[in-house]
Amino acid sequence: MRILLDECVPRPLRGEFVGHTVRTIRDMDWAGKKNGELLALMAGAGFKVLLTVDQNLRYQQNLAAAGVAVVVLIARKNRLDQLVPLVSSAMIALVGIQPGDVVEIVA
Repeated sequence: MRILLDECVPRPLRGEFVGHTVRTIRDMDWAGKKNGELLALMAGAGFKVLLTVDQNLRYQQNLAAAGVAVVVLIARKNRLDQLVPLVSSAMIALVGIQPGDVVEIVA
């Protein structure tokens, strides 16, 4: 599955998603794009999931219309050591995720 790591997620987390193609917003030269534009770019580039720590995205965008799903990692701090323990639950969520879904993984 093609997954895009949001700007607010530590880049080294990408290596934890074994078996998936994970790119960062910087990899795609999409840094600074607003959420609506970013979601459109994602869909056009074949990404299925945005991995983020932004808990408000679901209220700001029509994710079903965008055609992508969102996995939100919720930890006390957005540091790698606090996000890595959430990866196993995120991997399980990816199995059945559908466009428009928002899955929150909470520490």
